[in-house]
Amino acid sequence: MTPEYLLTSIIVILLPGTGVLYTLAFGLSRGWSASVLAAIGCTLGIVPHIAASIAGLAALLHTSALAFQIVKYLGVAYLFYMAWGVMRDGGALQVSERHSTRSPAKIIASGFMLNILNPKLSLFFLAFLPQFVPANTPSPTSYMLGLAGVFMALTFIVFVGYGAFASATRRYVISSPSVLAWLRRGFAGAFAALGLRLALSDR
Repeated sequence: MTPEYLLTSIIVILLPGTGVLYTLAFGLSRGWSASVLAAIGCTLGIVPHIAASIAGLAALLHTSALAFQIVKYLGVAYLFYMAWGVMRDGGALQVSERHSTRSPAKIIASGFMLNILNPKLSLFFLAFLPQFVPANTPSPTSYMLGLAGVFMALTFIVFVGYGAFASATRRYVISSPSVLAWLRRGFAGAFAALGLRLALSDR
């Protein structure tokens, strides 16, 4: 496992998408413990994407170089799409305080369903995992399962961090839209840079 894979995973997870917003909403409205439950649900929602994607990726690794390049540039295009989506007005960082009376089970179940329906995850596993599997790996499927497990662990850690931050700074964040605007610019710049690097890479 390379530092590049860890960096790519962290940046993808940090993108303020539906799972992050779900965790932030509970951190802002109900505090840290509710945000942890939200993070658990969102992390469990990754499992179906892993199962569906790796089945196809194992065969993809043995196809033509052209097919591999097509997948690679789909990943580049999606990174630029995410950068645009974060920057556009009314984009992903529209966070508001919501008061909820949901039970712990419902918080986890809703987070689970939210990430099942998250297309970012399917595109991540389909477009990026093959690039981090060494060419001479005896068992590429097992290796990809390990990479996916690391992605899930990082997802949980990052989401819990988001929830803790939201809980600790709830008053300040809600009352300061300029903070969210600067976060949007930072995420958009990071994804645009990562997309450019991927486009210029040899593999």
